[in-house]
Amino acid sequence: MGLDVGDKTIGVAISDSMLLTAQSRPTIKRTRPDADINLLQKLAEENEVHEIVVGEPLHMDGRQSPQSQKIARFAKKLHQVTRIPVVFWDERLTSFAAEQHLEELGLSWRKRRDHVDKIAAMLILQGYLDRKRPL
Repeated sequence: MGLDVGDKTIGVAISDSMLLTAQSRPTIKRTRPDADINLLQKLAEENEVHEIVVGEPLHMDGRQSPQSQKIARFAKKLHQVTRIPVVFWDERLTSFAAEQHLEELGLSWRKRRDHVDKIAAMLILQGYLDRKRPL
């Protein structure tokens, strides 16, 4: 499962059973951290998730940002509740790439805003799956 964790939403993607492709899922509107984590735990159980890939929002020079520290705390709690290994994946430019993709599809900025988080999660997970796949 791939996650693009933001302050207001969480983009979610799930891989196929062969770990080849990432498919987006509906974006989660954040409420409370405990409720968000419980919902993610339920999704993980329903989809037989064995690993969670969380996008890490680094500065362009690779340094951690205040947001990446916030995401790290969330990911730690997620791991404590789900007992599923959590892996961080560099998400620099994934939201930009998602926005570009949606613009190329001809979506208005309002519709792009509704889809960008789940597409970013899909790009995060797909990048991880591609890197993990043996050559």
